[in-house]
Amino acid sequence: MGSANSSDPAGGQTVALIGLGPMGAPIARHIAEHGYALQVWNRTAEKAEAFRGLAKVAANPADLAAAVVISALPDVDQLSELTPSSVLEQWARSGTRYLLVLSTTSPDKVHSLAARALRHGIRVVDAPMSGGDAGAQAGTLSLMVGAEPEDFAELRPLLETFATTVQNMGTTGAGAAAKLCNQIVVAGTLVALAESLDLARRAGLSQEQLVGVLKGGLAASAVLDLKAEKLLNREYGLGGSAVNQLKDLRYAVGLGNRLGAELPVTRETTSLFETAVRMGLGEKDHSVVQELLRAAPRA
Repeated sequence: MGSANSSDPAGGQTVALIGLGPMGAPIARHIAEHGYALQVWNRTAEKAEAFRGLAKVAANPADLAAAVVISALPDVDQLSELTPSSVLEQWARSGTRYLLVLSTTSPDKVHSLAARALRHGIRVVDAPMSGGDAGAQAGTLSLMVGAEPEDFAELRPLLETFATTVQNMGTTGAGAAAKLCNQIVVAGTLVALAESLDLARRAGLSQEQLVGVLKGGLAASAVLDLKAEKLLNREYGLGGSAVNQLKDLRYAVGLGNRLGAELPVTRETTSLFETAVRMGLGEKDHSVVQELLRAAPRA
């Protein structure tokens, strides 16, 4: 990488990433492999230690010193717990200009974080992700960004190290709103696939053959491609969890309530995921929602 006046993100060489889970860990590797000087921190230290050699491992969040700090945590709530004013002030003194939030959250939470960070001169950009852990591994995520145009232009080279679709949807908070629209489609498609396969099973059809037909026609989708094997095999290792899917749907319904959107399908989908979580299925892949349908007795 060049000097602080080169084309590095936000005018600096160093990027820090918080949260080395199924999404954050591969994203961190892509960033390091593209030549950025990387720092990492994770609550479970063992996950961070695995990055020694690729990144500088910080002992705590306050020790991060980077032009761009990225949060790959599940929500803004966890980030806020780690970033009291003292930490934000320390980051600002060390040269942090941007706090990039990859979490799926509500626009209101993004705006609240942005107001708090701006008091220290740090600009918040929301860039929630779609594409799941497979997309994170491959570096082919889709990012929905909320940023001022000049901030988006500065950060885009960094974002493109781990994403192939990077769209600025508007100013701060617009990325979060766009991701909730995305999650409506993902969750609704999962429930529709579960219903379809359950009906096929009850009708004596081959579910495998049905999946092949669906993939060859108008019902084809990325959700079907990524989740077909889990649905067919009833194997629910993560992927995205049901509890996180419920979190996202609740945010979508909350935004709908504020804006006067009916969202009838989304509200019913939310109810199904609430039931799945109550049944203790929250930490399984969100395709586990099909178990609610399979459990219904045959006529």
